[in-house]
Amino acid sequence: MALQRSRCLSRGVGEAVLSAATSTTARPMGPLSLRVKQMRQFSTTPRRRELEEIKAAPPIELGKFAVSPTRIIPASPSYFSGSPKFIDHQIKLEAFLDKYSSMPTVSATEAPRMAWFKLAQFRDFLGEPIPAKKYKNFQKVLQRLNRIQPSIAPPAVRSALNDYVRPGNPYANKPAPREVDEFGRGRGKGKRKESSAVVSLVEGEGQVMVNDRNIVDVFPRVHDRESALWALRCTARLDKYNVWARVSGGGVTGQAEAITLAVGRALMVHEPALKPILRQAGVITVDARRVERKKPGHVKARKMPTWVKR
Repeated sequence: MALQRSRCLSRGVGEAVLSAATSTTARPMGPLSLRVKQMRQFSTTPRRRELEEIKAAPPIELGKFAVSPTRIIPASPSYFSGSPKFIDHQIKLEAFLDKYSSMPTVSATEAPRMAWFKLAQFRDFLGEPIPAKKYKNFQKVLQRLNRIQPSIAPPAVRSALNDYVRPGNPYANKPAPREVDEFGRGRGKGKRKESSAVVSLVEGEGQVMVNDRNIVDVFPRVHDRESALWALRCTARLDKYNVWARVSGGGVTGQAEAITLAVGRALMVHEPALKPILRQAGVITVDARRVERKKPGHVKARKMPTWVKR
């Protein structure tokens, strides 16, 4: 019975669809007729495509836009890198180096002295945190361009190098040479560790006074006395000058070496031509070594406590 009912129902639906499709008279649509019409609207048959007209979208008028919608291209090729300004400067200098690499060069000692930016100044100049290693390589390119023979160096290269020079050019500001005062004294100052000394050197017979005392009383050790007067001994001037020294701070060895530096500088005031000899003797070279601080858990700076097993 159920099978017969289903067959009758399917036959009735088919006849209704057929009659609705072939009907030419207008009559009110039922739910089934409405569904058939919707199916026809979405039909993809060739006949349906021929009847329908495909309308294209209206053209886009770019003049109506306030801003052009095209993609903005960065002005710098290194815009998306971590330090675009630094890379732009480096690319510019390397382009100069590739272009003028065949030009004759001079040695580093004959090249013009240029005071390049220090690392902190270069970072302020660019506004980027440049690592020290990268700036060191950058300076090598600057020095190579600076070695181009000055008489034929291109103006563009000289102008580019001047952008990285410290203001004021410290090499051009040379201190005035010291001279002997109206009493014939040449003064010199020296430091070593915690000691500082001031020496007045005048022409005489070789008398040496330290803090208004004889040098033998201040420095009982022969090594300290020879160290203090080594500048006069290595130049054979022991019996030509008198020495008056004021020294304070530190220990005996530090005071003797502070006097050594002060005597050497005072001797250069009297005889500037002795500078190469004094430099080779090491009496006008500052010794910047200091006592290393004690560390927590250590006996001294590096000495550890004695290890005991039990």
